[in-house]
Amino acid sequence: MSDARLSKGRSEYLDDAQRHQVAAERARPVWRAEWPTWLLIAAIYGGWVATLVYWDELGTPAATLLMIWWCAWYMSLQHELIHGHPTRWPAVNRLFGWAPLAVWYPYRLYRDSHLKHHNDFHLTMPALDTESYYVSPAAWAGMSGPLRQLYWFNNTFIGRMLVGPAISIATVLVEAVRQPLRGDWRNVPMWLGHFGMLAVLLWWVERSFGIPPLWYLLAISYPAQSLTMIRSYCEHRPATEHKQRIVLNEAGPVLRLLFLNNNLHLVHHDLPSLPWYLLPRIYRARRADYNARSGGFHMHGYGHLLRRHAFRPVDAPVHPHMPE
Repeated sequence: MSDARLSKGRSEYLDDAQRHQVAAERARPVWRAEWPTWLLIAAIYGGWVATLVYWDELGTPAATLLMIWWCAWYMSLQHELIHGHPTRWPAVNRLFGWAPLAVWYPYRLYRDSHLKHHNDFHLTMPALDTESYYVSPAAWAGMSGPLRQLYWFNNTFIGRMLVGPAISIATVLVEAVRQPLRGDWRNVPMWLGHFGMLAVLLWWVERSFGIPPLWYLLAISYPAQSLTMIRSYCEHRPATEHKQRIVLNEAGPVLRLLFLNNNLHLVHHDLPSLPWYLLPRIYRARRADYNARSGGFHMHGYGHLLRRHAFRPVDAPVHPHMPE
């Protein structure tokens, strides 16, 4: 699925009243100018550089926490860029997300994978949904006991933050190695370019600011990935009706800002081209309707998930509704 196709949105899911509201929001100057997204870009890049420049004055603990925030926020920005913001030109948008500030994934890989995820009819299905945390019964049957325990732990809130990034990173890197072994070399230039840029970035950060590469990787980038895992934890569930697979999480202001309102995930899946700052407006205007369409898959923030599922799996790792 291309950037251009998603930039058109998913109007087939809207009734006349919703179409009218979306049209009205699109006509607002804030939509045309996209100034909130431009400010976001300036804040993330400016904050990232400023934290490096004033590292010694801030102190390592405070500076590291700030860098974790900037890198996690950068990943949310990359998501916006994929969906056609802040300009109408995908090539221009990509320029703001190409730098490997968050380290682990090439921008193009994330873009292609995420656009496939937006086929709502495939949501949660292993091998079809590129962002599914479920495994097929066949894959589960072939797993060792320790690996099964790892997947159970990954379905707890704490586990998702601790081992979720490692599982995701390892899965992507293993596939990157397997592809050329199968004779598929299409992604090799992408990975070489990514690792080249990453090497330059880590060299520059160490040479200019004295921050060791391992510190950036393990104390900044990995925790940033863990922070983003909060949003994706219990973001989708198996359900017969595909729209009831997508959560509506009314998170608090800090996490709403960090996740750029993507916690209102059903609204985003309905209107993937709608910019982050308009998602709450659409949701508030049709809150009851959206919650009915989600089948009650609604949460008041992430705190209750932490309290209820800190060490208790939110669901079984095996998908319960796999087709034959």
